[in-house]
Amino acid sequence: MSVNIGINGFGRIGRIVLRNALEHSEANVVAINDPFLDLDYIVYLFKYDSTHGRFNGDVSAKDGKLVVNGKNIQVFAERDPAAIPWSQAGAEYIVESTGVFTTTEKASAHLKGGAKKVVISAPSADAPMYVCGVNLDSYDPSHKVVSNASCTTNCLAPLAKVVHDKFGIVEGLMSTVHATTATQKTVDGPSGKDWRGGRAASANIIPSSTGAAKAVGKVIPSLNGKLTGMAFRVPTTDVSVVDLTARLEKEASYDEIKAELKRASEQELKGILGYTEDAVVSQDFVGDNNSSIVDAAAGIQLSPTFVKLVSWYDNEWGYSRRCVDLITYMAKKDGSA
Repeated sequence: MSVNIGINGFGRIGRIVLRNALEHSEANVVAINDPFLDLDYIVYLFKYDSTHGRFNGDVSAKDGKLVVNGKNIQVFAERDPAAIPWSQAGAEYIVESTGVFTTTEKASAHLKGGAKKVVISAPSADAPMYVCGVNLDSYDPSHKVVSNASCTTNCLAPLAKVVHDKFGIVEGLMSTVHATTATQKTVDGPSGKDWRGGRAASANIIPSSTGAAKAVGKVIPSLNGKLTGMAFRVPTTDVSVVDLTARLEKEASYDEIKAELKRASEQELKGILGYTEDAVVSQDFVGDNNSSIVDAAAGIQLSPTFVKLVSWYDNEWGYSRRCVDLITYMAKKDGSA
């Protein structure tokens, strides 16, 4: 079974979703919409990438379509999601990756063009959030618009789930040391209410807010109200790292906690949660398919109920892979509903 996918917004996530879909046997991208890019520029942006390298395949433009490895992908340039003719291309599941249409109402506009379902590649104020490996069993096929949560929630939630299921989390604080993203400034500039966010990305470590930890409570209800967090934006182009400091219900040694995380990474969360005891740094995780990779050597413990866990994630690649995984999961469930 192969599911036909459309991508709205061919930015960092849109392009990396396409790269991931090409590696996924059950995913078939048939259309892209971006009103700000002409076709030749789309070819260029997909072919060359400063972070993930040159595309390992053939990409060109022909007869108004993007051609990737001999496969035609229709390209549209509509500003209004309701005007995108998804059905014309056969696109049924849409990745909404503009960062603009993040509510159920706004993202539902895609349905007017013939789409069946929409996956928002960002947190949403009101759309149901799903995190692969954590709460997919609660997916309701009646929902037309869902959210894949954030890259940070996708890193934190599997980690927190394993620890909470085995040892119980009483409360926890998360920090994410997060790579620069496209919304930041190259030099100091105006930034609305977030004054710090307007400072030069390449020259500063910038404290920032994030709802990623609180969002874990939405996908793991038993952790609701028990986690919160913040972020530091740092001058790297990709790969981020979560630091979860938690108080546990049950006493455990750090070796016992490591053993449980390693077990989960090899069993029920294989492909979602990774595990390493190597002396790794951020660049070692560029292109990693996992949502979260536990750095066993970096974590520390103060007492049997107080521990700091460290887990890496490629905030572009791993997250985009989950967007594709979520869609293929939904398509199977929708087909059997």
